[in-house]
Amino acid sequence: MVQVSILAGSASDAAVVEKAAAVLNEHGVSYDTRVISAHREPDILDEFIRTSDCRVFIAIAGLSAALPGVVASKTTRPVIGVPVSGKLLGFDALLSIVQMPKGVPVACVGVDNGENAALLAIRILGAG
Repeated sequence: MVQVSILAGSASDAAVVEKAAAVLNEHGVSYDTRVISAHREPDILDEFIRTSDCRVFIAIAGLSAALPGVVASKTTRPVIGVPVSGKLLGFDALLSIVQMPKGVPVACVGVDNGENAALLAIRILGAG
């Protein structure tokens, strides 16, 4: 069983994934990483969420940044969204993540801040 699952919407998000993974490694927290697009691979994403035994999801995405919200809509486990900088310096992704509708909570850290996502996941794990 992994404690944290790091999902990226695109392979181009790898640098942010690496930041989160480095912090989890430093703290001895088990994790896995996957690249699954909420837009291009919805069935694969559904299956992964359904079968994952992780306790916290970190969802990293840019542009429309649908990944964190889609993950949160399909699980009751905590989801931490990380907006990725892009054409609008990540502002588009940031707004997509923080504007979730009621009933679909997603925590959001700063743009490209995989480190804080990992630290928040560690705090969530400690609270349980």
